[in-house]
Amino acid sequence: MPVVWLDDVRADDLGTVGGKGASLGELTSAGLPVPPGFVVTAGTYRSFIEDAGIDEELFDAVDVDHEDSAALKEAHERAHELIVNTPVPDSVAEEILAAYEDVGDGEAFVAVRSSATAEDLPDASFAGQQETFLNVQEDELIERVKECWASLFSQRAIYYRNRKGFPHRDVDIAVVVQEMVDAEKSGVMFTSHPSTGEPRIIIEAAWGLGEAVVSGSVSPDNYVVDRTSGEVETATVADKKMMMVKDAETGQTVEREVGDDKRSKRVLDEDEIARLVELGERVEDHYGEPQDVEWAIYEGDVYMLQSRPITTISDNAEQEAAAREAAGDGGSDNGQTGQAASQSSGDMLLRGLGASPGIAAGNARIITKLDHLDQVAEGDIIVTEMTMPDMVPAMKRAAGIVTDEGGMTSHAAIVSRELGVPAVVGTGSGTREIADGQPITIDGDKGTIREGAQAKEEQREPIEEARPKTPVKPMTATEVKVNVSIPEAAERAAATGADGVGLLRIEHMVLSLGKTPAKYIADNGERAYIEELVEGIRGVAEEFYPRPVRVRTLDAPTDEFRQLEGGEDEPREHNPMLGYRGIRRSLDKPDLFKHELEAFRRLYEMGYDNVEVMFPLVNDAEDVFRAKELMKEAGIDPEKREWGVMVETPASALCVGDMAEAGLDFVSFGTNDLTQYTLAVDRNNEHVAGRFDELHPAVLKLIGDTIETCREVGVKTSICGQAGSKPQMVQFLVDKGVSSISANIDAVRDVQHEVKRVEQRLVLDSVR
Repeated sequence: MPVVWLDDVRADDLGTVGGKGASLGELTSAGLPVPPGFVVTAGTYRSFIEDAGIDEELFDAVDVDHEDSAALKEAHERAHELIVNTPVPDSVAEEILAAYEDVGDGEAFVAVRSSATAEDLPDASFAGQQETFLNVQEDELIERVKECWASLFSQRAIYYRNRKGFPHRDVDIAVVVQEMVDAEKSGVMFTSHPSTGEPRIIIEAAWGLGEAVVSGSVSPDNYVVDRTSGEVETATVADKKMMMVKDAETGQTVEREVGDDKRSKRVLDEDEIARLVELGERVEDHYGEPQDVEWAIYEGDVYMLQSRPITTISDNAEQEAAAREAAGDGGSDNGQTGQAASQSSGDMLLRGLGASPGIAAGNARIITKLDHLDQVAEGDIIVTEMTMPDMVPAMKRAAGIVTDEGGMTSHAAIVSRELGVPAVVGTGSGTREIADGQPITIDGDKGTIREGAQAKEEQREPIEEARPKTPVKPMTATEVKVNVSIPEAAERAAATGADGVGLLRIEHMVLSLGKTPAKYIADNGERAYIEELVEGIRGVAEEFYPRPVRVRTLDAPTDEFRQLEGGEDEPREHNPMLGYRGIRRSLDKPDLFKHELEAFRRLYEMGYDNVEVMFPLVNDAEDVFRAKELMKEAGIDPEKREWGVMVETPASALCVGDMAEAGLDFVSFGTNDLTQYTLAVDRNNEHVAGRFDELHPAVLKLIGDTIETCREVGVKTSICGQAGSKPQMVQFLVDKGVSSISANIDAVRDVQHEVKRVEQRLVLDSVR
């Protein structure tokens, strides 16, 4: 029969009603508050295409080269046309509409959601990208059902199935039709910690319909509840700028600005959180494993809209949780372990941004000049205005880092995370408020600095260190790589299980020499300089071989060079970030640049064919063609070696089509610079730090358009900026079809799981 009611559906009906339908049927049978509805069965879809005689033509249409963007687009359009333009038999349409009449007396707005039968199977994790339609009424219901069927053949669905060798003819699709919940509040809930499996419930909440939360369109409130005590550990209230609602006149789903009275207002009160927690525990108890639940609240009633297993908890999550607990991460408000911790460190001195996780204690060492670095002993806490690349040797000795300036994209934040050293940045006055030699305790999670040194046995190491050296890596279609700032971090980076290195910075190797390239060459000779580069890159390439290592040529602003011996002749620029750096310096100084390229040539000669060359801060095709010619002059064949450019300016994003004609293999987004150049926000200026937003619509449009252009011309795309570690950015990039995402060392594992999560969600539905 064409339809079955949710009341009659159970988990073992997966082949009939798909993953979403089976889940909703299970929730309904368990007595949980699920909106009423029915399922147009997978057999109805199969009969539709077979009885109409379009099945073979449909499967032939999507049997294309999935790497051919034009063929992929044509396949999608043809499949969509075949399904949408084929009439549904009258008997089937009548039964669907009759069922609709029984939902809300035939006048209800309904949600129409795809539910693929293979969507929850490991071998079909990328089998489809399904559709969701909200606020649908009778006159458009049949067309929306067909749109759901057609969504089984989106470009992404075709790409993933063809790439995985999963036959299209083996995938069916059902359609769930439910009464709409005109949500006043909505969101998602994880019944256990989504990474570690710890007994904490994580709730995200926003105003209006939940699609704004699950699609990443709005930053939701975040509530963390300890399941053991039932207490709300943290309640982070976000600035919620928009919401999705039903337009009162048209009935369509629209975006609306959130009124000033609600933007910064807490969405959930204590009673609502308690009800959600109770329902979440019931859902987990029913399924016997942690769940990811979508929920909505309307007129005081809570509704369960969907539930699925949390896929991001690794097989060794229990061991990790035990390691966290043993290390002292009991989840108390101050991030320390009970009374003992609070007694061992004193009053709060300062707050900043928790930039690198963990708790560390030691004597503060105030660094105001580079010649003070030799005073930093093992176990000291470096306190400085802002770290520089030539501070890295001292940072390795330090137990923790504190800076006055900078944010999550600062040098201190990035390098500290790579080294696994706790760090608090952007304190504003650390060098003035803390005395040299003063014992302090810093919390790199909470962003706090307290008087006194916490006992060693009570300090919490960064969680990454508690994880196994070879973590379980989820299989994803989108590659997840790692950023490496210093060669010494290569072993730790490789242990993440990353698919390669998306960014290895040459400037940290150069600046750690303490001299400008010209001065170092003058003192030690060209050969010594080239060997320094070869050895630095080689160490990383060897650690990752045969996984690719993408090496960025020198990109050091003049203010960084000026701190080095020989830097007295560097130009004094009002804003070095906009000045003499990146490829523009390299092209202006080809005699120095050729030494970098010679290092690459030698590495290739030594057999390190996994090394890729990447040029920074290009603006247009002229920059790219000139760099390519210099590669040739250095003896590097651009046709045989992988090479590409950074997209860090609006100009490069807008000109990427022209640049691709030079023969690029890849482009990589540097979101730190792309954001600051697009929004006119200096990322190192704390006065405008609140305006730095990599998720700004303008930045996302530049990235999205670039990915689309590159897919059309066969150029791979990646991201190596800080934003690549953010779940919302991951969701955006995977949805757009980015080739790879490169994250900081401490974030690789989470990004791997987030990518898997997003790819699996795309299987379920594109908007939810």
